[in-house]
Order: sequence, then structure tokens, then C-alpha cells
Amino acid sequence: MHIDPHQNYFELFGLPVSFDINSDLLSLAWRDLQRATHPDRFAHGTAQERRIAVQQAALVNEAYDTLRVPLKRAKYLLALSGYSVDEQQSAMDPLFLMEQMELREQLGEVRQAADPFTALDRVRSEVEARERVLMVELSNLLAPGAEGDPEAAGSTVRKLQFLDKLLVSAAELEEDLVHSH
Repeated sequence: MHIDPHQNYFELFGLPVSFDINSDLLSLAWRDLQRATHPDRFAHGTAQERRIAVQQAALVNEAYDTLRVPLKRAKYLLALSGYSVDEQQSAMDPLFLMEQMELREQLGEVRQAADPFTALDRVRSEVEARERVLMVELSNLLAPGAEGDPEAAGSTVRKLQFLDKLLVSAAELEEDLVHSH
């Protein structure tokens, strides 16, 4: 099997170019491609065949990892349209930044709470609720046929990255709390 390295990741898996994808179809296509490109299948091939198999397997895994994770998928979609979230960073919404500071502050106060686990759950629930709202917003901004506004989508992606970092911090804090209690 030969994979065209010029295909975009959606084409590779036979999926429509869209933020909303069927994750079951993605997983099935990934497994099929992984089997077809697995380097062990080319163990008795020429050195060039083995090298190509390794490259194709790596491409399949990178594509899967990108499309599987909503934030990565959004950034990839924006990149396909010529917009780089990292390079074209504009000023963040001041209200959003204030909310982030408040959430960070709440996270910082969890250890001093009478019931730290309940306090942590409250902050995490708040972050997850905001994340759900932004995911719907992103889905609408990146829907096929939507009047694409890469600047607005990029801003939403950056907001989601902030929330993602907060959730990572919350998970680390929970780990600390579990080990210290």
C-alpha cells in the first residue's frame, strides 16, 4: 500500500474536512492503515521499502494523533486554510483573561479549602463547562460551509489552550492532594 504524502489528514482517513468528525470511523480507518503500513509487513523487503514503510506508519500515526484531539484538529483545519494559530496571535479578550486569572486564583486556593477535593471539583467543573461552550463555538466557526473567520476560530483555539492548561494544573493538583492525604 502506498500513501500519498500530499493528501491532507482527512483525505488519508477518508473523512470529510470538518471539525466535527466521527471518531469511530477515524479509529477504524487508523487501524486499517496501521495494519497496511506496519513496518513488520516489510521486514523482508528492500531497505528502501522498509524505510518507506516506517515513514508511512509515522505519517499515519501523526495524522491520527492530530485528528483525534479536538484542539489539534482545529489547529490543523486552520493551518489547511493558511492560518497559523501560533504565529498570528492577536490580543486576547480582556474579559476572558480576567476569568482565567480568577480560575487560576481559585485553583491556588484549593489547598486551603476546608474540603480541597470538593473545591477542586468545583473549579474543574467550571473550566469544563467553559470548555464545552467554546467547543460548540469552535464547531460552528469551523463547520463546512460556514463563513470561515480564521481570526475568530484562532481566538477560540487560544482560549481552549488556556483552559486545557488549567485542566492539566487541576490534574496535577489532584495528584498532589491524593499523595498528601
